[in-house]
Amino acid sequence: MEGTAYEGAAYEGAAYEGAAYEGAAYEGAAYEGATSRDAACQGAAYEGATSKDAAFEVAHAELLAALDGRPLVAIDRYGTVLRTGYTGPAPVEALRPALAVGCYAAWDPALPGVTVSAEERTGVRSVAERHGWLRRVRHDAARQLVKLDRPPVVATCIAGAQLQELAHGGTIAAVDPGVRATIEARHLFDDLLRAAGVPPAARIRSVPVERLPGLAELRRAVGTERVVVQAGGAGGGRGTVVVSGEDDMGRAARLLGPYRVAAYVDGLPCAVTALSVPDGAGGVSVYVDRPAHAATGVPEAGAGPLDGAGHDWSRPWPLPAAALLIECAERLAVWGWRRYGVTGLFTVRALLTPAERVFLSAIRWRYDAATEVSAANQQAMGVPPFTAAHLTVLLGGRVTWLPDPQEFNQLSLLRATRAGGPFTIRLRVTGETPVRVTAGRGPGVYRLDEADRPRFVRRAAHPAEAPADQGEFLLAGLPGPDVLCHPGADLATIEAVTEGATEPFHGPASASPFTRRVAAAVHRLLTPAAP
Repeated sequence: MEGTAYEGAAYEGAAYEGAAYEGAAYEGAAYEGATSRDAACQGAAYEGATSKDAAFEVAHAELLAALDGRPLVAIDRYGTVLRTGYTGPAPVEALRPALAVGCYAAWDPALPGVTVSAEERTGVRSVAERHGWLRRVRHDAARQLVKLDRPPVVATCIAGAQLQELAHGGTIAAVDPGVRATIEARHLFDDLLRAAGVPPAARIRSVPVERLPGLAELRRAVGTERVVVQAGGAGGGRGTVVVSGEDDMGRAARLLGPYRVAAYVDGLPCAVTALSVPDGAGGVSVYVDRPAHAATGVPEAGAGPLDGAGHDWSRPWPLPAAALLIECAERLAVWGWRRYGVTGLFTVRALLTPAERVFLSAIRWRYDAATEVSAANQQAMGVPPFTAAHLTVLLGGRVTWLPDPQEFNQLSLLRATRAGGPFTIRLRVTGETPVRVTAGRGPGVYRLDEADRPRFVRRAAHPAEAPADQGEFLLAGLPGPDVLCHPGADLATIEAVTEGATEPFHGPASASPFTRRVAAAVHRLLTPAAP
């Protein structure tokens, strides 16, 4: 579930097609009903619950009812997927899987009942393992699945024959793979936006093509010198080529069509997570989280030019841009329900230009890496994580603990304009030599000493347990000393919350001094090792 920024790329020079922010539901909106802005930001109390704790208890009970005695199994690259829901200051224990199957091992206090991980079997982290880990664990996972006393509920964002084989007899809590592939198909994206009623102000000029014509024709079609060619539905920059000249056309031609060819827009990658829940009256209620700024191509984090390096919810947004992005997410949720009957979590990816305009660039109707840490936003508002409602709804259960959607979204907008919130930075192994982690004490909260060496503070698995403004940060997913990490392998994620005094990034491809210091300190935990 790795989060990407543009599904790869930023663009430049697309006309805004003369459209203003028409129809933005929240432009200039104040949070009506809150006695003060500060009170609103400290947690929305919603009618029907006597306290914040009661809402979390109801979320736990309703998810258990939807599971109906069936064990929850998580199949994901990260062995601790859903951890921000079942650890931290307000856990929903029903989200803790009975069995987790993944690429990377779990750690205390985010341990599922049983974990099957590729790295525990092979002792290796690498780019190849990151993409092919399911093959490594399928037999061990099958043995653990057979031991369950009832057919499980499988929470996953993965699709394919291998998953179907593993989940045989169980219930997959995910959107139908065919529907998801259609929604996420790049060459259909612009038709989808029009069908959903997304304002022209938020759409990038683009054309779908079956075969790639010459560069001159592509430039004429989208009106810019640089163009972006995309194919398939892959993330992480795969299937995306930014074409600046004829030399780039060869790489673009190697993609398998059909293609989406779009104008290149110079913008900061960003994303917003939304939740769609049936309202019991034939429609859906839509809850939109605070938008995040994203980063790609941060060399200190080991991220290539189109690779996602993390998400930052703490950086303030311009009000009109955040309002338009929230409105677009609402429109997409309503369209998805009416057209395909889909609900649950999804992420909208976009670009925020220097002129403070928002252009949508992709949609992913699934749980992803950004969703994991964004749960801290919901919990800070006194609301259980979206993931609890997501699974409950996909299993046909009722969700009664959510607040009024309009008030929630107005509050998200208000919070988006103010500094402070969680952030995550993904670290990968830099250099050309395999390494092992030979210092530190594994995943948990650390701080830097006077010599900028990371010092272990305590066990933890939730970003809210690491206040960055007090010098602390969570190293999530750090491998053990017995794991050989090859160049480009995932090393850990740096997670924390800030009141606004700590910045993780200084732009779409620029690490802040904080991130440079912490990344350099983490690499001091490593020792070169023979493959």
